[in-house]
Amino acid sequence: MAGAMGQRLAELIAEYEVPGSALAYWHQDELHEFAAGTLNADTGVDATTDALYQIGSVTKVWTATLIMQQVEQGRLTLDTPVIEVLPEFKVADPEATKKVTIRHLLSHTSGIDGDQFIDTGRGDDCVEKYVAACATLAQNHPLGVTQSYCNSGFVIAGRVLERLTGKRWDDVLREGICEPLGLTHTWTLPEDVLRFRAAMGHEGGKTAPVWGLMRSMGPAGLICARPADVVDFGRAHLESGLLKDPSAMWEPQVDIPNPYTLGKQWGIGWIIDEWSGHKVISHGGNTIGQHAMLWVVPGTGTVVCVTANGGQSGAFTRAVATELFAELDGLTVPPTPSLPETPADVDVAPYAGVYERAGARITVSVLDDGKVRLRFEATGELAALHPPEESDFIPVDENLFLFQAPGTRDWMAAVFFELADGTRYVHLGARATPKVS
Repeated sequence: MAGAMGQRLAELIAEYEVPGSALAYWHQDELHEFAAGTLNADTGVDATTDALYQIGSVTKVWTATLIMQQVEQGRLTLDTPVIEVLPEFKVADPEATKKVTIRHLLSHTSGIDGDQFIDTGRGDDCVEKYVAACATLAQNHPLGVTQSYCNSGFVIAGRVLERLTGKRWDDVLREGICEPLGLTHTWTLPEDVLRFRAAMGHEGGKTAPVWGLMRSMGPAGLICARPADVVDFGRAHLESGLLKDPSAMWEPQVDIPNPYTLGKQWGIGWIIDEWSGHKVISHGGNTIGQHAMLWVVPGTGTVVCVTANGGQSGAFTRAVATELFAELDGLTVPPTPSLPETPADVDVAPYAGVYERAGARITVSVLDDGKVRLRFEATGELAALHPPEESDFIPVDENLFLFQAPGTRDWMAAVFFELADGTRYVHLGARATPKVS
């Protein structure tokens, strides 16, 4: 398999229109690395195994690991309220302000509106300023009642680390993870990344208009790394290289309302799923035209990281995982949902309306012919980078609908559900978005 994977990677990036990719995996005590394509369509620089990609939200597992180091040192617990460490912390809901805990942040159950992407400057106080700006963030849902992906929560967790250590999050990362593991190709700031080959994101077949996210999002998604370094990080969670008990992070904290997108449950930082009877812990990341995936199979010891800098990147990394895990461990990656042979007979009228949270507005419309349309609009600072998208929205059963994002081939799932108070939500893209009209 190892010998053929280099050729297969090249074939897959062509099939899924990915400019460039790198793959690293650890299997049976051996590391394998491959790369194919280009890092930048404008310059034509070859993709290599030592090039750095933005791993985006895979960063969240690193931040969660740093928090767990503080927990093991007795400096706080998962159930410590955030305000005990950050007395100045505040969100719009007074009850959430008082009661939100570290566990809520790391399991995406805080309910805090999570997609606040704001630029608070390049200074070392950027995370502190970001947390101060959270004072106006509303609740997507009441504290602890369900799961909704929360970037803001991980920036807040990063600020907790800064307060506990008296250091920048970037330095806590270096001292707590990168240096102990000997990671030489893992950095957060562009001036460090520029010392290496670095991938450029691509959108719509062209280089992205912006290289990276604002520094304030660091603890939620600013690590750049080569896949081999990410694999070393994953391996440390199978051993005791970073934590006395890394398996504590794999304990399920909440069921994900939409299990078709990422996995069935969320742990502490990690997404938890089961493939062919084996527990799989994972996390993905998306930035501006870049994508990364990390999978760890504790039962077999296999760790895989694959990166991509554009194209149909999600479908591409799933295709890589499907072939690779079948060959290495005999595991079947759960397929994406597919349309039923017979259209579902569902009254779609109750689902029509506008669903909104920070960073996104989702409109479900029933057309004159009875078909349903989904419109997704990015709002806020990232709106200019992501134009609105519309798709057919097809019911599979009373709660599950499927759609295809423009230019993609895989069907994506949206799940409707209600809280005990009757509030209707749509769960897609790992986020719970409430109906507002």
